This record gives sequence, structure tokens and C-alpha cells, in this order.
Amino acid sequence: MHFKSVTLMLATAAMSVNAQEVTGQLGDAKIVTNNPAGVVYEAHLPETAFTKGSAYAEGGNVKGFISATASPDGVGVVFTVKFSNLPKEGGPFKYHLHAAPGSNGNCTSTLAHLDPFLRGENPPCNASAPQSCEVGDLSGKHGEVKSDPFEATYTDKFASTHEGIGAFFGNRSFVFHYANKTRISCANFVRKGHKDTCSPSGHPKPSGSGSSPSGVASGTGGANPAQTSPPPITAGAATLSVGMAGFFAAAAAALL
Repeated sequence: MHFKSVTLMLATAAMSVNAQEVTGQLGDAKIVTNNPAGVVYEAHLPETAFTKGSAYAEGGNVKGFISATASPDGVGVVFTVKFSNLPKEGGPFKYHLHAAPGSNGNCTSTLAHLDPFLRGENPPCNASAPQSCEVGDLSGKHGEVKSDPFEATYTDKFASTHEGIGAFFGNRSFVFHYANKTRISCANFVRKGHKDTCSPSGHPKPSGSGSSPSGVASGTGGANPAQTSPPPITAGAATLSVGMAGFFAAAAAALL
């Protein structure tokens, strides 16, 4: 009896650990290997916060942007992230790619996280197994915002600049959150052209040279977990685009 009890306890503990690596209803996220080279997408936070609260009661907002382009080899996307003028309380702060663009600064209209494999946000992302996380959970995979200013450059292997697949974010948005998930601000991505010919003044062009080949964030506040990865596939594979109707239905019902 004692042996059976110990065995049961060990099995329960193992299940608890494994539960942190949740597979989506359509499986783990897939590595995207043929993102089009050179195309740049950027999203800049507006001057006014969506949720003003005490931090921005007299105006203002978090300052910052996300700039993204495909890795030089087409595997994943290099993200350059910069934030400053953060609230003094309510961190660490989170940011995610969301399923829809914001409408006139309304961050509620961005719906839920970009999640084409229908993983859901609970339990929280295990950064050491990024393929098991929502595609859009950038801070979960690469580190929350814990400093002001905050800068990070990293490669996310599961996001895509390839139009027409579920992991594509170029016609969507990102949302900046308090730790309690309240939406502080949001911004829509806009295609800015080729990284060799188009970059707004004052903002560095994203480059694979500053990113980690393992997809781990580098820079202030970035996480550095050991990671495991699933087999790569091309962006045109059918498995990346199936289930989007179910995804949007789930997204509409799961607003943060």
C-alpha cells in the first residue's frame, strides 16, 4: 500500500509539471522557415493611454514600439522591442501579439492573443518550451518588462511575416498590459517596406545580428531559459492555417 501511495504521488507530481507545457488543440506551434526576407512591420504606441488610471491621469502613455522582420535565413522573425515611461506600479508588464487590429485606440477590439493553435493563455507559458505557448505571447516566451527603459532584441521562431497563415501578425496588433492583464495601450502593425530601404528616423532597423539563434531575448529585461523546439515546417504548410475560424470564435469569447 505504501508503495502504491508513493507511486501515485510521484505520478501526480509529474502530471503537475507537465501541465505547464500545454499543447494547443491543433498541436504545438510550428517553426516557420520561409518568412519573406526584408519586409518590415512596425507598431508604435499612441500618445494617449487606453487605460489612464493613476499613471496617466493627466495624460501621456507608455512610449515605445515593436519592429519586426524575418530572420536572414527566413526562420522565424527578429523582434526589436523598446518601451519607456512605464507606470510606477503594476508590473512586471506584459505584451502580446493580438488577433485583431485595434479600432480608433480601443484596445478591447484587439480580441485575445494571437493563438492559431488554440492553446489558450492558461496555464502560463513555459518559456523553456516556447512551441507549447501561444504564438502571440511574446513576453511569456522572451521575458516580461521589468525595467524602465526596456529594450530587447530576439528571434521568435513561431511568428510569421508570411501573409495568409495563422501565425502572420502584420495585419494585427500588440497590446501592452499591467501584470493583472489590464490593457494599458495597443498599436496596430503597419508594413514599412524593406529593411534596407525604409526605417523611420530615430528608430533602429531590426537586425538578426543582435538576436539569439535559439530564439531567446537579449537586452534589458530579457529571459534566458533553455529551450526545446519542434521540427520546422514551411510557412505554406496547411497546418498553419487550419482552425482559424475556431480560433477567432475562441478569441472573441476570451477577451483579457
